[in-house]
Amino acid sequence: MTGRNVERRHSLFPDFDTWFGREFPGLPGWRPATAAHAIPVEMTKGDGAYVLRAELPGMDLEDITITAEDDLITITAEHRESAEDKEHSEFRYGAFRRSVRLPATVPAEGVEASYAKGVLAVRVPLPADESRTVRTIPVKRADGGTS
Repeated sequence: MTGRNVERRHSLFPDFDTWFGREFPGLPGWRPATAAHAIPVEMTKGDGAYVLRAELPGMDLEDITITAEDDLITITAEHRESAEDKEHSEFRYGAFRRSVRLPATVPAEGVEASYAKGVLAVRVPLPADESRTVRTIPVKRADGGTS
């Protein structure tokens, strides 16, 4: 150690990604009224299916919607605040939304969803394996001549 102090430079303007990517500085829990909270998810693959799990504690089944379009699954939910007065609350209320792109198109049949203990599980069957056959492709001269 040389005993010298390292000079640190601070910008006069904070990083706006930090400001607007999360909560607004100085106002914990503040979010724009149109912003939806992100839903934490995890995805696994096994037993012939993709399984998408999403944390949605405190939701009622009628508050959860799942849509599928091509290879995209979108989960939306809304947690409404109760009318009772609260001394303190750290619960998140409002709209929640998360879209997850799968490696394959979501099939029209066989997709299942269940909700228990605050966790939504969506099971999407893997696409059927295409039978692969080896074949020979003939090659022709591009200039039209013969070999």
